[in-house]
Amino acid sequence: MDFRLASPRLRRLLPLAVAVAAGAGAGAGAYALTSNGASTPTTSSVVVPAQPASSTSSVDSLTQLYNQDAPGVVDITVTSTSKSGSGGTNPFQLPGPSQQKQEAEGTGFEIDSSGNILTAEHVVDGASSIEVEFQDGSTAKATLVGADKSTDTAVIHVDKSASELHPLALGSSTAVQPGQSVVAIGSPFGLPETMTAGIVSATNRTITAPNRFSITDAIQTDAAINHGNSGGPLIDVATNTVIGINDQIESDTNDNAGVGFAVPIDAAQKVARTLIAGGTVQHAYLGVTITSAAGGARITCVVNGGPAASAGLKQGDVISRFAGTTIDDADTLTAAVTQARPGSKATVTLRHRGSTKQVSVTLGSQPSSLANNCTP
Repeated sequence: MDFRLASPRLRRLLPLAVAVAAGAGAGAGAYALTSNGASTPTTSSVVVPAQPASSTSSVDSLTQLYNQDAPGVVDITVTSTSKSGSGGTNPFQLPGPSQQKQEAEGTGFEIDSSGNILTAEHVVDGASSIEVEFQDGSTAKATLVGADKSTDTAVIHVDKSASELHPLALGSSTAVQPGQSVVAIGSPFGLPETMTAGIVSATNRTITAPNRFSITDAIQTDAAINHGNSGGPLIDVATNTVIGINDQIESDTNDNAGVGFAVPIDAAQKVARTLIAGGTVQHAYLGVTITSAAGGARITCVVNGGPAASAGLKQGDVISRFAGTTIDDADTLTAAVTQARPGSKATVTLRHRGSTKQVSVTLGSQPSSLANNCTP
């Protein structure tokens, strides 16, 4: 996969796992997690007069959807240990780094009758233990099947009988259109089994993965999602199928501002199948940073030793076609590379200093994190 530079406008794209370290909250809306479970968040009550339902049938349909799907959505608590520095100021504490227990909370959803649960990679990243709580209040220890930072997707597994599981139906994100009614179910601010409703606000968005590569075809929604929703399902109301995994919000306040993003289920499902089968997830890699330009995507840097460098691509080249796909902007190129296979060859049409030429590039396999050896 290629990667793109952030736009000049400041965007606060925030992962949605709730996390706290001992003695200090991390992130907006964080709350303390104790050995006995999540403490109740302190809130101020605002009483709003009830309004008549605009459509009883629509209310009934959402209630029915919730009753069908909520049992398949789980609350995930992750425990990890991190180094907290060089011993602090306690005169009785020995010098050197100390270990600090940290817990985070997110959401997941059952995808089969074997006990596999889909969630976001950043929810379970660095976990030393994972515990899942079900709608009926029962809990189970979970093991990590595998994870992929490039799509922010992870699969965890619990040992539960098929009769105790309620897997959600997975749909397709390919044909999703703005205006479709959707709901999100998750644990915002530690409130499990919370459902919020809205619409698909836009499609084909590009968001940043935990390893700083790009996730293409993300779904934008105004269904309220907040910290703790991360890893939960975005469900299409018309078909009652999962079309995305709630992943990030854009906000100046760290809370819901009506602009949320979900990883497309098509990409996540492909990754999940590979992980469950014991395979290794790989993504195609071009090795450039790009920005949108008139008639294509302009290369701003070429990674030393990467596929693009080996093929002779240069800073300032504008890519107008890639493997038969017309490139209109940076997002189009990112999506085209994402759909390619590592090791495959792609013909690239580019403009450089007024001339047009074609070159053949052998795509590599995306490294674990964004390379810093990108030179102009």
